[in-house]
Amino acid sequence: MVEKEKSMIIQKEMISNLFKDLSTAKETGKKVVYTFVPGNLSELIHAFDMLPVYPEINALQSGMRKKSGSFIKEAERYGHSEDVCTYVKCDVGMMLKGNIGPTGEKIPSPDLLLLSYTGCFTFMKWFENLEDLYPGVEIAMLHTPYQQDGKITKEMTEYMVKQLKDEVIPKMEKVSGKKYDETKLKKILEYSVKTEDLIVKIFDTPKNIPTPIDAYFAGVYYIGPINIGFRGTIEAVEYYKELYKEINKRIELGLGPITPEGEIKEEQFRLVVEGPPNWTSFREFWKLFYDNGAVIVASSYTKVGGVYDMGFRHNPDRPLESLGEYCMNCYTNLNLPQRIELLEKCIIDYHADGFLVNSIKSCNSFSAGQLLMMRKLEEKLEIPVGFIESDLVDPRYFSYANIKNRLESFFQMLEQRKLINAN
Repeated sequence: MVEKEKSMIIQKEMISNLFKDLSTAKETGKKVVYTFVPGNLSELIHAFDMLPVYPEINALQSGMRKKSGSFIKEAERYGHSEDVCTYVKCDVGMMLKGNIGPTGEKIPSPDLLLLSYTGCFTFMKWFENLEDLYPGVEIAMLHTPYQQDGKITKEMTEYMVKQLKDEVIPKMEKVSGKKYDETKLKKILEYSVKTEDLIVKIFDTPKNIPTPIDAYFAGVYYIGPINIGFRGTIEAVEYYKELYKEINKRIELGLGPITPEGEIKEEQFRLVVEGPPNWTSFREFWKLFYDNGAVIVASSYTKVGGVYDMGFRHNPDRPLESLGEYCMNCYTNLNLPQRIELLEKCIIDYHADGFLVNSIKSCNSFSAGQLLMMRKLEEKLEIPVGFIESDLVDPRYFSYANIKNRLESFFQMLEQRKLINAN
């Protein structure tokens, strides 16, 4: 058993307290906002003293706790197709079975459905379903322009601000019973900037050889607080300060990443990974990598809630403008050339030996264009590339033997490349 570090204990307490607050929201009078991780408006939710619920977080947590399979079957009995995003089906199934969250505490019904659309069309259909399941709930839609030409224009930002002023904030005022306080929002955004500075420093540390962290499997824990509603809080700042201190200590000692079975003693392969992980067999999936000394030094998935390492920061002096620009800067809202450029930069900057895609059966927003990404990166950088397939939270689509065989072939290719380069 790996001893928990202080940052892990802090994070566990933060998340536990959030779910406790949610379970007592109706008694305490706290209003509840259902929203999504990419393009989330955590700071605005906090400015109105409301509590966030992230359906895809509930789904992935249910997957890790082996609960998602029964929820998905419940949603399919309700009428959802096998091809529908399994996050959606897990969330709908959880609701149909009493809305008991992954911690065992009941998730309250939403007072507001806040959809900040960021590159995933499924989100809109998801909230249409939730509107049917929670009749009479207030809905606010923030339509985010897609970065088709790879840049955010002044007109795009103005369009976002107009929606915030005309649609989102009035709905939040109505639901919360409080007036919009820009001074309060600016203070919250100051904490966001500090958090974003720290998360960039943390995910820069794998540039060290050996890397002190795994930026994919461990990385999904590190992005937890910034993505589930704590961005913009002092708690997030303190958590990331502690985590960064622990990681720097590992660098000083020349230590590799910590896994569920202890520390990786020898780093064999450094990889950049595209796509979300599989949650239903998360530990078995991770073990296939660390048993072979393979560590992930950068991943696109840890950028799903914000591409901060490309320079974006929330700006307290431009509060609504920066909220809009944040939504437009999320990974799934980038066009394919931007994503390829970002992955190329990661491969070079983090001294990666290879590039691997985990293609998700039911996630079009991530899977679309992945074969093109592979081909372009292989041609330009002349590095080995690999491709595996699984799903988010449907245990029926995780084939351990198939993934193991493909990964072993990929690792053999990396080993041969290393031998050739050594000679």
